[in-house]
Amino acid sequence: MPHPAPHSESFHLALPAMGWLLGLCLLQQSARLPSAGEYAALLLAMVFAAGLALRSVRVVGGESIAGLSTVTWASLCVTLAAALLAFAQAAWRAELRLGELLPEAWEGRDVLVQGRVSNLPSATQGMFGAPGWRFAFEPEQAFAGASVKDPPLTLPPRLALAWYAASEDAAPPALRAGERWQLLLRLKRPHGLMNPHAFDFEFWMFEQDLRASGVVRPGGGLRLAAAPWWSLDALRSDLREALQRRVHEPAHAGILAALSLGDQAAISKRDWALFRLTGVSHLLSVSGLHVTMFAWGMQGLLGWLWRRSAGLCLRWPAPNVARWGGVAAALAYALFSGWGVPAQRTVWMLITLALLRSLSLRWPWPLCLLISAWVVTLIDPWAVGQAGFWLSFVAVGLLMAGGAEQAPVQGWRAHLRAGLRNQWVATCGLAPLSLLFFQQISLVGLLANVLAIPLVSFVITPLALLGALLPVAWRLAEWAVQLLMAYLHGLASWPFAVWMLPVAPAWAQALGLLGGVLLVLPLPLRLRAMGLAMLAPMLWPAPARPPVGEFELLAADIGQGTAVLLLTAEHQLLYDSGPAYGPDADAGQRVLLPLLLASGVSRLDLLMLSHRDSDHTGGAGSLLAGMPVAALSSSLEAAHPLLAGSVAARRCAAGQSWVWDGVRFEVLHPVDADYQLTLKSNAMSCVLRVTSASGHSALLTGDLEAPQELALMLRTPAGGLRSEVLLVPHHGSKTSSTEAFLDAVAPRWALVQAGYRNRFGHPAPAVLARYQARDIEIVSSAACGAWRWRSGPDGVKGGQCQREQFRRYWHWQPEAQAQLQGPWPRLLEPPVDSSHESPLEPMGAPTELPDSAGLPQ
Repeated sequence: MPHPAPHSESFHLALPAMGWLLGLCLLQQSARLPSAGEYAALLLAMVFAAGLALRSVRVVGGESIAGLSTVTWASLCVTLAAALLAFAQAAWRAELRLGELLPEAWEGRDVLVQGRVSNLPSATQGMFGAPGWRFAFEPEQAFAGASVKDPPLTLPPRLALAWYAASEDAAPPALRAGERWQLLLRLKRPHGLMNPHAFDFEFWMFEQDLRASGVVRPGGGLRLAAAPWWSLDALRSDLREALQRRVHEPAHAGILAALSLGDQAAISKRDWALFRLTGVSHLLSVSGLHVTMFAWGMQGLLGWLWRRSAGLCLRWPAPNVARWGGVAAALAYALFSGWGVPAQRTVWMLITLALLRSLSLRWPWPLCLLISAWVVTLIDPWAVGQAGFWLSFVAVGLLMAGGAEQAPVQGWRAHLRAGLRNQWVATCGLAPLSLLFFQQISLVGLLANVLAIPLVSFVITPLALLGALLPVAWRLAEWAVQLLMAYLHGLASWPFAVWMLPVAPAWAQALGLLGGVLLVLPLPLRLRAMGLAMLAPMLWPAPARPPVGEFELLAADIGQGTAVLLLTAEHQLLYDSGPAYGPDADAGQRVLLPLLLASGVSRLDLLMLSHRDSDHTGGAGSLLAGMPVAALSSSLEAAHPLLAGSVAARRCAAGQSWVWDGVRFEVLHPVDADYQLTLKSNAMSCVLRVTSASGHSALLTGDLEAPQELALMLRTPAGGLRSEVLLVPHHGSKTSSTEAFLDAVAPRWALVQAGYRNRFGHPAPAVLARYQARDIEIVSSAACGAWRWRSGPDGVKGGQCQREQFRRYWHWQPEAQAQLQGPWPRLLEPPVDSSHESPLEPMGAPTELPDSAGLPQ
């Protein structure tokens, strides 16, 4: 009979695994990869640490070193060597992956590519409602032009592509997984929006090994070959089509397709919002946590069935059969659902745990988890950067700590009590991680999961999978989905169903995670009470605000559009709401609401919409629906749909002013008479000037054009426009930023909110030259990300770029910075691309909120 490992031995075995994980985590915080000299230093340090470990065991023998036993000293040296090895090998592998990046010179140029559709295409809609697909594509051959006669071209091994129909009424192209196609593409390098506390799209692309994204040009597709008959991808495409024919309710069909085939984009945004609110979103996507729960459930079911037969138990022990049966079920499920990265690492974790138990290595469960984490990160070193990695391991750890692996209980009441206890432990234990990754806790999550976990894991998912053989099972699964949705809608209607919190400081997050561990472990009551106290700073964070008399300006990175948040000591104003990205997605939903909530802004005192253009008002509907707004100021016409709600609305007009917390706000344009004229929307832009008690100011201009700039200068007293920060009019268009206006404002910093490689060519080179001639520093959102500027003493030093402050080695950066004259250190805007590609992320990237932090939508 195997004996458990001594605690000292387990500790010494765990240290190197912890060092390995620490080395990987340190790399994920690095702004750049090591140089050749630094690689050499890492190698020497690793050899030195390994040598010390050998010397401490072979030479010193049983003596102590610095008060530590030789075994402990050797373990520490091995731990250091493991950390250095993890850092160095992951950095080297990152170098290889970064080397696959699309050359900057080939961005925005047509290339002809032959290859294979490598995943199940996800339905999407383009900017103007045209239906289409998002899919991964593996090039086999590429040409530097629109013809196979052009020279060959080397492209990244995987591309993230979008293909739209010609118009809103046209049918999308027929596209199936596993098919070979010849496509005329326009590509670009990975570039995502960079905002505080937001989903890192560029890291997601990097981990998925998608080193370029792009669109199929109109009429640029030619099918070369159908998918082979034995292809799993082709089978999944057939099953999705069959499921959609059998299940007539699209919402229910989408849920079944997500659970069985991994097609998470098939779930509607309204349903995702319901799942987030009730805390069951982890069950409705094939994430690591879901695969873990599925394997655990199948293990329990198989073990229960196996124990019904004494003969089978004598031939093969039930625990071994159940354990490997759960692993096999997880592997089959992961393959059938598309073999995504989260599912892959979960399978490796489960295989490692099952192998350790089967080898009679009765190590403590924390050591088993550490060893399996080492195996997973050896295969995928970037897993430590994903929320799903930590959620999966913590969920398994909580189940193991709660006794899920101990002797089986007898009787249905005991099973029910054990299941409820495990659910309680998992809910409480994962709550700090939910706060850390998603800034919210579902207060009805425990009640929701009590029904959702067994119903989804043991009824809906098995029936959805069984439907591949017996299509009638899909009808049964649909009935179960109807029951689940009715239950969740009932819970979601409760007041205070979800608790959303601002992002806590790092020290509060660490303290809260430790407190969550103390709460769920079988410890004395006083230690559990201590854990509850340690959670307090994480549950009630106090976001920093400007002092009285000063203000903070945060220009969000929202692509081609405008959205600027202004904070005083106790008030908040949002100037414009960013663009609409498509029929069902906008900057309010995707960027601004999460940013505001994470920053501690739970209501807006004023939403000012400068004018009616969609790149300024596109997110307003989502903001008005998702957050209390006290007042709305705009130049919108009276019949505009945004003015039909219950929010108090007024026109913005020159002469309006107010003071919040010692900060003065003034509207400078338009004048009342402008509303009586028929002017283009840009001419009606609300112009807002903000001035602190210390005299620092910012001028927000919307899409003001040259005639209105002149009129504004003529009616404003001398010096009345001077501001340190200028929101560049009309995103840097040639129609604005006249020389006289720049002289009148005389800013130190000029902020350009424009999309990466936008089709309008903003900012125009001629306009930039005017700013350069006046030594005005340009801040481009495409190169800077979100930009934060504070009035007062800190404002003299300049603002903070999100990309500079939180740069990581995988983030976008130009291949070579142009030698610019004048103080333009942040002007890194790449050449313009005439592509009309929607700014939405490819292939249903996990941007649904809060799942954007890690769980795919």
